[in-house]
Amino acid sequence: MRIACLGGGPAGLYFAISMKLRDPSHDITVIERNRPDDTFGWGVVLSDETLGNLAANDPQSAEQIRAHFAYWDDISLKIGGQDLRSSGHGFCGIGRKQLLILLQARARELGIDLRFETEFDDVDRYSRDYDLVVASDGLNSRTRTHFQQQFQPEIDLRLCPFVWLGTHQTFADAFTFIFEETDKGWLWAHAYQFDENTATFIVECAQETYDAYGFADLSQEESIAICEEVFRDHLGGHGLMSNAGHIRGSAWIRFPRVLCGKWHHDNVVLLGDAAATAHFSIGSGTKLAFESAIALAEYLQNEPDLQSAFAKYQDERRLEVLRLQSAARNSLEWFEHVERYLHLDPVQLNYSLLTRSQRISHENLRLRDKAWLEGAERWFMDRAGAAPDAPLRPPMLAPYRLADMELKNRIVVSPMAQYKAVDGCPTDWHLVHYGERAKGGAALVYTEMTCVSAEGRITPGCPGLYTAEHETAWRRITDFVHAQTDAKICCQIGHSGRKGSTRIGWEGMDQPLPDGNWDLVSASALPWSPQNATPREITRAEMEEITAQFLDATHMAARAGFDMIELHAAHGYLLSSFISPVSNQRMDDYGGTLENRMRWPLEVLRAMRQAWASGKPLSVRISAHDWVGDHGITPEDAVEIARMFAEAGADLIDVSAGQTTPEARPVYGRMFQTPFSDRIRNEAGLPTMAVGNISEADHANSILLAGRADLVAVGRPHLADPYWTLREAARIGDRAATDWPLPYLAGRDQLWRLADRDAEIREV
Repeated sequence: MRIACLGGGPAGLYFAISMKLRDPSHDITVIERNRPDDTFGWGVVLSDETLGNLAANDPQSAEQIRAHFAYWDDISLKIGGQDLRSSGHGFCGIGRKQLLILLQARARELGIDLRFETEFDDVDRYSRDYDLVVASDGLNSRTRTHFQQQFQPEIDLRLCPFVWLGTHQTFADAFTFIFEETDKGWLWAHAYQFDENTATFIVECAQETYDAYGFADLSQEESIAICEEVFRDHLGGHGLMSNAGHIRGSAWIRFPRVLCGKWHHDNVVLLGDAAATAHFSIGSGTKLAFESAIALAEYLQNEPDLQSAFAKYQDERRLEVLRLQSAARNSLEWFEHVERYLHLDPVQLNYSLLTRSQRISHENLRLRDKAWLEGAERWFMDRAGAAPDAPLRPPMLAPYRLADMELKNRIVVSPMAQYKAVDGCPTDWHLVHYGERAKGGAALVYTEMTCVSAEGRITPGCPGLYTAEHETAWRRITDFVHAQTDAKICCQIGHSGRKGSTRIGWEGMDQPLPDGNWDLVSASALPWSPQNATPREITRAEMEEITAQFLDATHMAARAGFDMIELHAAHGYLLSSFISPVSNQRMDDYGGTLENRMRWPLEVLRAMRQAWASGKPLSVRISAHDWVGDHGITPEDAVEIARMFAEAGADLIDVSAGQTTPEARPVYGRMFQTPFSDRIRNEAGLPTMAVGNISEADHANSILLAGRADLVAVGRPHLADPYWTLREAARIGDRAATDWPLPYLAGRDQLWRLADRDAEIREV
């Protein structure tokens, strides 16, 4: 084939090398608009994994690259005069210019035609003259722009301005993150070595700090002088350098996150940053370019035609790119909001930094640097109030105090509907269901939403607290939990609103009953869906009546022996329908602004708080995101909602999201709702509980030690395994459990033996 690579960066050069190695008869030309030794970056970071992939693809160039690497194993966080380090991370760096020189030499050796200082504006001409055109022309790809309609690029310009600099100060022993506070705000640096006497030094800040310094109006020299002064204590007398001399004025930019809907058109295919970008904070842009180049060459060699090769390339590489972009998004968002975390203890801040992308988990950190992680776990236990001589345990098993209630650990059984109540009354099913989970090791067990009236039920199978029989039945359950376990139990209290009078879950979620429906009320006369009945807009008199029902339910919960109660103000139920503008279109004092929409939910909470003993905890569940864009509740709104509930007497914010409208388009993933808890906890300074696709001890431990929540609610895993907490604790090696039911000790011992055996097998 005659092949043109438009762009002579690492992506284009390495693809040309990879293709030529597979078939020397290919006629390959690399066309680059710049000179051979022009480069506008400093260092490139690669992982040990990527080095292995390069060695398998082309041992000769891999060996040459490896010979010029600077290696480091540590990550260093420098803040407030402290240097916090962890090890076992396995990075290596090389100068971008040196990398290009090596790849250019290898390409020439293989007979690849390299044409520098050559423009390629007429992309159509290349696609006519060549069998294959590889658009490796970088972040600002002209090819991608030319075929914009076909490639469907999405370009998201991120929040933080940054400038890419270099220095002769060495950071040879660690990838270093430096945070400095100034009178105009925080600035931070990402610094790493890439040859004997040069390091990359990327300076980043929030837009507010950028504006306060007036960087947009300063020359490169003036910006560099400010950065040198800010980071003076870390530069060892060395200056900062820019190699962006071609840019007039400010060299600060914002990172564009690029992802294309399609990666190929006719005989043109995108490669590297032209197709997708990964934020520099996880150092994976060149990794993506190399590995995509290898994959594309392999598919072109093995598939029967171009289109088959392109389809396989897009399908398989796009998935891997999306995974990496997800991690990169998590990382860049952490830095975009880093000032939210800088109040944390340096130990916790460092852990949050290390786990920011979610690619590094709690147990993965143990493999990397066991001593460091155990030190962080000991710090967490000390902060949790554990006895000084207590055995070291992971964060999920550290104690927690909420108001006057002492919890033995941080794991909570989420409220999950059972649909097994009879006329609102819990039955033997509930006794066994909640009793088993209380025996299973979790510190706190939530009831499913318990309704304040028959008309407030979601389904005929939902339980309530509105008759003496209900109170007696719940008392039977709480008595069992308290007599037979050391778990606490919380009653979640709510009213279904417009989502009521529906079938039980397995007969049709949110579908109206075939007959026997009851009247519905909501903030506004808007049905949940076209299939559901239209509710009446609730009147002020009805609001007062339902407030009294919440008050009665609170008194019953106290008499029934619950340790804690929660007000359900989420998921589109009655109180939630007031909070969300999607469902609240009232024209009175209870509609319009957020303050108005919160008016009645706060009235209900205050009434419950007055009726509930001051030392006993009361939480509120909220939907922190409507997932419908800016016209619904946003995470920013959720911070204010949480503050209002806390001021009205809530001890804990149970942070869920969505389920407020069928039009919601949530972004699912593991721990996908945890960022909302994180934001509320660290912006509003409130205790929070994280929920949502949390299924492993690793998830819980990383959430807690990073300071993203104070408690972790685990739902579906507890349906499959009531003993999830005890089983997960055993799996990760905890052997300090004293809360196993005595009749089950033989089972505990076997579980521990099997877990130890599995751990030994994994180590081998």
